Amino acid sequence: MGDPSRDQDAPSDDEALLDPSEAAEIIPDDPDHPMDSDDNDDPEPDAAQEQEEIQLQNDSLAHFDHHTDSIFCIANHPLAPTTIATGGGDDTTYVFSADIPSPVLPPSYESSPSTSRSSIQPIAKLTGHTDSINALAYTLPHGAYLLTGGLDGQLRVHSTTDPSYPLITSTQEVPEINFLAPTPHPSHANTFALGASDGSVWVYTMDPSSDPANPLQVLQAYYLHTESCTAGAWTPDGKLLATVSEDGSLYVWDPFGEAAAAGITSPSSSSGSQALVGLTAADQRFAVEDGLFSIAIAASGAFAAVGGAHGMIRVVGLPRLGTASSASSSSTTKSLKGSGAAGKPKGGRQTGGPSSTGSNASGSSSAGQAGAILASLQTQSESIETLAFSPEHSSLLAAGSVDGSVCLFDAAHRFALRRHIREAHEGYAVVKVAFGSSGRSAAPWASQQASSGSGGAGVDSNTRDEDAPASWFLTSCGMDGVVRRWDCRGGTGRGGAGPAVHQQQQGLVKEWRGHRGEGEGGGVLGFVMITPGGAAAAAAAAAATQVGAMVVTAGDDGVSLVFG
Repeated sequence: MGDPSRDQDAPSDDEALLDPSEAAEIIPDDPDHPMDSDDNDDPEPDAAQEQEEIQLQNDSLAHFDHHTDSIFCIANHPLAPTTIATGGGDDTTYVFSADIPSPVLPPSYESSPSTSRSSIQPIAKLTGHTDSINALAYTLPHGAYLLTGGLDGQLRVHSTTDPSYPLITSTQEVPEINFLAPTPHPSHANTFALGASDGSVWVYTMDPSSDPANPLQVLQAYYLHTESCTAGAWTPDGKLLATVSEDGSLYVWDPFGEAAAAGITSPSSSSGSQALVGLTAADQRFAVEDGLFSIAIAASGAFAAVGGAHGMIRVVGLPRLGTASSASSSSTTKSLKGSGAAGKPKGGRQTGGPSSTGSNASGSSSAGQAGAILASLQTQSESIETLAFSPEHSSLLAAGSVDGSVCLFDAAHRFALRRHIREAHEGYAVVKVAFGSSGRSAAPWASQQASSGSGGAGVDSNTRDEDAPASWFLTSCGMDGVVRRWDCRGGTGRGGAGPAVHQQQQGLVKEWRGHRGEGEGGGVLGFVMITPGGAAAAAAAAAATQVGAMVVTAGDDGVSLVFG
């Protein structure tokens, strides 16, 4: 028989448990869950892989990243082409040099070049605008001044003779500045045109010698556009200026009075018209619903192409001014300073009138086919944002559209469609197109653009002749963040499966990547093509048919990349 005292003192199993009232904290039951280490670890390899892909796609030799907002415009010095100016949404203009030293080893031999590389440092930082910089230009022929135009309506002029680019003067005549265009006219140095959001067009000249206290002088101001003046271009000789507007109008101006001196006037000159040529949406043959956004003038100066909404392009004849009138009109121009177009002589041959002959003998002036609509084109489906004529023999017109395509038209064959590169920028808007120049007929400052899916730099086709004249090569940029170069010889290739195949079959010879794009808050908003080594080296390289050894971009991601 057991001991009763032992049974009483021995604790039971239930008594050994902690009383709930004595607990400091009750932890609720939590069923088992799988370990989440896999979930935590997965993003890191993905992020590393994504970063590696970005690095592999960066084909740039150098970069400039001092802007804190999108870079909207870019320009380079006409005599020192590696000197670059960029303007952006941070209301600031930077000047920097893209003349970077050549690497000892090719990029493939470098260790992590994209992570260890530091930004190019600025030569000058220019402030003073209160809104985005929307337009930049160096004056011609020597780049004596850098012009900055902003959405605040300010025009600011900086001297380039001092590395700090000091401000010389400024003015504010308009609500917003859309473009600045310097004239290449040899007798009118440092003269340029300005197009504004209120539709007005201004022609200024910088001439400190005439009035040191007021060096910026207004030569002409025109007010025929009724909506925003979106684009403008000078004829190659710099004598005439053509502008377009959102109201669908095209006007050709005679700022220096040389056409009037040669006896060429507007058909409506008797009623006081300011323009040599004037076409508006009231003419149903010319009308482009929703406006015009781009313009380019042929190297011959014989006609202009204007592009607008819905893929519409119109080609219009221009008056031809020979060299015989240049000397006599020079003195006439001086008397016209500040007098406005109304002071020009009346009478003479009228542009587009019955006396137009359509020809122009060397050294003579002629109305020719001025004002005549030579072609109406519509191949692309959305707005034509950019146009460019080839500078020499090839007679090509390139058009870039918001639909992501590039079209090539043959001016020598009634602007027949020569090639339609539907996947030029894979459905993202084409922002700019520009042909190369061999330097034989265009100044160094003339206007300024794969292996399957690899996206690497320098996708050269073995079937292309690298010694071909540079004017056969077109460079383009778009909102996909890519810059591409095309060989424009030959006709249209057969369509292929996928954008990369299509691009190669349509003449793609090279592409450069590095900007964000494809809907990721990036894209390329402009570029300049340069050859390092100054004007002499640039001319020599151009004569050797180099298209442009380097491309410097303006990125919507706030970065400027130097490609080579």
